[in-house]
Amino acid sequence: MTTSEPNAIHSSIRDTSPMLEQDNLPIDDNARRVLSVTELNRKAKSLLEIHLPLMWVQGEISNISRPASGHMYFTLKDERAQVRCAMFKSRNNLTKITPKTGDMVQVRARVSLYEGRGDYQLIVEHMEASGFGLLQRRFDELKQLLQAEGLFDPERKRQLPEIPKHIAIITSPTGAAVRDMLTVLKRRFPAIPITIVPSAVQGDDAPKQLLAALDRVEESKRFDVVVLCRGGGSLEDLWAFNHEKLARRIAGFPIPVVSAIGHEVDFSIADFVADVRAPTPSAAAELLCPNSADYEVAFLNAALRLARLIQTKIASEKTRLLHLRQLVKHPGEKIQTWAQRTDQLELRLVRALRVQQQTRSAKVATLARQLKAQTPARAIKLSRTNLGRLQAQLNTSIKRALHSRQQLFANTVAQLELVSPLNILQRGYSIARNARGELIRSANQITINQHINITLADGNLQAAVTATNPSKNKAN
Repeated sequence: MTTSEPNAIHSSIRDTSPMLEQDNLPIDDNARRVLSVTELNRKAKSLLEIHLPLMWVQGEISNISRPASGHMYFTLKDERAQVRCAMFKSRNNLTKITPKTGDMVQVRARVSLYEGRGDYQLIVEHMEASGFGLLQRRFDELKQLLQAEGLFDPERKRQLPEIPKHIAIITSPTGAAVRDMLTVLKRRFPAIPITIVPSAVQGDDAPKQLLAALDRVEESKRFDVVVLCRGGGSLEDLWAFNHEKLARRIAGFPIPVVSAIGHEVDFSIADFVADVRAPTPSAAAELLCPNSADYEVAFLNAALRLARLIQTKIASEKTRLLHLRQLVKHPGEKIQTWAQRTDQLELRLVRALRVQQQTRSAKVATLARQLKAQTPARAIKLSRTNLGRLQAQLNTSIKRALHSRQQLFANTVAQLELVSPLNILQRGYSIARNARGELIRSANQITINQHINITLADGNLQAAVTATNPSKNKAN
């Protein structure tokens, strides 16, 4: 609503209001224009509906009611004011949410006035959730836009390097997520250099800082992969990674981008445009680098193959040398010197390879013992033993509890049998009631020829009283 609209309303009110008489002028009753309450409310309603356009209003719902007509009435309020609202059945059936007291909503409404009570109110045309609902709508709209442009297509996404030369991690340096990620990277491949590029990952300033961090990574030209890292949180907490400029920057980034934002169930726009989406920061570390132990084993195997090739080559050269010696009888001392030097080099090389092989073998044996000590089979065996013991304890406890409940039930049944009225009737007693069903406790309650109902153990009797004989010894 523009600032000129309230002035227009005030002007209309001044133009249509009757002229007030000044104190020093006589009052002309014939010229006085008197409005009824109905006319006044109708004019006020007309002014409100004409000069206030359809608008969006946000507030908290209270005093909501839904009569059988299908209409909905409620109050929309904030910290300092409130306004009555009505949403009629035709519009109420179109809303996608079921509002309740305390919900924060945004409504598209026109201002009106209920003439019957003179109440100023909003006539609601549309309603949607505010807060999280609004963020979710903005998230879905941006997702659809970028997806339509092809920014999510798998064909445009790049593969991660097999062994990164230098990893850049854009994150908050004090967060727990980056510590977990660094722990995994150090364990798997400690030789890969890592650089933390600090940036805010939450708040209004976070998108700007994230874009600046990406600029620094690109300008350095030292990295071949970059990771956006953040721990889990709500949609509002992760909103910085749903920024359109950030999403387009990620999609056009010159090196592969890994999105390691939140937990596995958390999704952001950055996840969809990144080259690789990791469910957690720790999982991103697993994806980025191989296990160095695998390379150590491969290196040891290569060293063994190289030693065998060298030994084979030396043997072949020895044979060739012997053949040359047979062909050339007098090269003299030079040939002998070179042969001796060759033998010395061979011995030194064999000794070096043997020492290296022994060192690698000892390391492999140590790792094998450690692996055997930490094998899952041992833990599974202990768990199975504990499970069997707990199952036995559970069965014993169930049997004891069941036996106790059975005894309690039997005792309770026996006590009930002792006080049951049916047992009393079985001993020959009966219960007498008058025609109104009231118990007859005294002969003084009965008159001659009065009909009574007698309940026996095996049925009822209808009887007529022919005589009464009240006891002379009445109980006090």
